[in-house]
This record gives sequence, structure tokens and C-alpha cells, in this order.
Amino acid sequence: MTATREQELLRAFAVLADTLVEDYDVVELLQTLVETCSSLLGASASGVLLADENGDLDVVASTSEATRLVEVMQLGASAGPCIESFRTGRVVSVPDIRDVPEHWSAFRDKALELDFRAVHAIPMRLRDTTIGTLNLLRTEPGELPEDDLVAAKAFADVATIGILHERALAHSSQVRAQLQTALDSRVLIEQAKGVVAYRRRISVEEAFTVIRQYARSHQARLSAVAQAIVERTLEL
Repeated sequence: MTATREQELLRAFAVLADTLVEDYDVVELLQTLVETCSSLLGASASGVLLADENGDLDVVASTSEATRLVEVMQLGASAGPCIESFRTGRVVSVPDIRDVPEHWSAFRDKALELDFRAVHAIPMRLRDTTIGTLNLLRTEPGELPEDDLVAAKAFADVATIGILHERALAHSSQVRAQLQTALDSRVLIEQAKGVVAYRRRISVEEAFTVIRQYARSHQARLSAVAQAIVERTLEL
């Protein structure tokens, strides 16, 4: 029997909640989040920007290199819907990227170059604490359906709670350390993707799939596998 969309959403929430165990991998949690949004919410691509201890944003998870490029462009220009969402703590929807303000031109040009036509940025926020944004990009212009927006907010909330859980909230230094660990892990993962892509002569996206499948099949942390690849103690 084919699962209904409601059933698929419930299963997605169950998968996300299942990652919230002791010593969970933040990068894996956020990668699951963006892949879930792309598969269930009609997003052509998704990504997460996460802030470090100084409030500086970086790309921590994405479903494609194109997503990463669009978000990096916003970071470089310090302007764009994702940056605006993080600064204000509010959802920023752009149903037609061609109509953005001129000071977002760097974001606009890169997004259009990569065939994206709409973007919706959802803050990852718990009360007064905003730690990043969940960003949904679409290749067709138009508003995100209300049901999809509600689901995206809920997914973002689950991930935010996973990072800022009660134990970490009680100790702000733990929050900063956990966020920094996630950012540091992503650097290792990007390096490992390059190594595997070069060795196998495949795309970086295919390389990431290889790394992730290895981590899952060996019940290993994604960041640990990446570090082993970078340090040449593991060859994939």
C-alpha cells in the first residue's frame, strides 16, 4: 500500500527524532533534515546555515553543490534571504528571485545562474536563540504551499531542539562547543569528499554518498570517517 503524504511526514519526524540520542552527530542530523525537506516538501534543493560561537554563519549541510554555492555567495556578500532570516529570526520567502532588492544582486545572479527561481529561508530558532537557517530552493517560481511551510518550520524546530537540548541550554559553553564541532566536522567532510572524488574520479556529490554509506554501514560517525579519509588511514 502506498504511504500517504501525512504518513511520510510522520515517518520523517520519527527519523529526525531518532537521531536525538546521546552523543549524536549534528552534521548527520542536519543532513537528514535537508534531504527530508527536498524529498517531502517539493524543494529542488535544501541547505542549512549554522552560526559559530561568534555568530558567523557557514554552510553545514546541503543536498547539492549548487545549494552550497548559492549560500556561500550570500555569506560572501553578507546579504540575501538566508542572511536576513538569521538576522531577524523570521521566515523570509522569495517567490521570484528575479524580484529581489538590488543589494541582494550577488545572491540573485548566482541563484539564477544555477536555475533556482524561488527560495524560502526558515530560522532555526528556540525562543530568543537563533542558531541558523533552513533554506529551501526551488527551480520554479511561486510561494511555498502553506502546509509545506508549516512542516518545514516543524522540521527546523526539531533540529534546533536537537542541538540546543536541555543539557546544552544549562551550559552555554557546551552549546558553543557543539556548534563549533559541527562546523569543524563539515570542513573535514568537504576535504574528504574531495579526496574520494579524486581517487574514484567521480563528482563530489557521488563522493559524499560513498562516504555516508560507509559511515552508516559501519555504524560510524560521519565526521570520524571523514577524518580517517583525510588522514589517509582509510581509503574509499
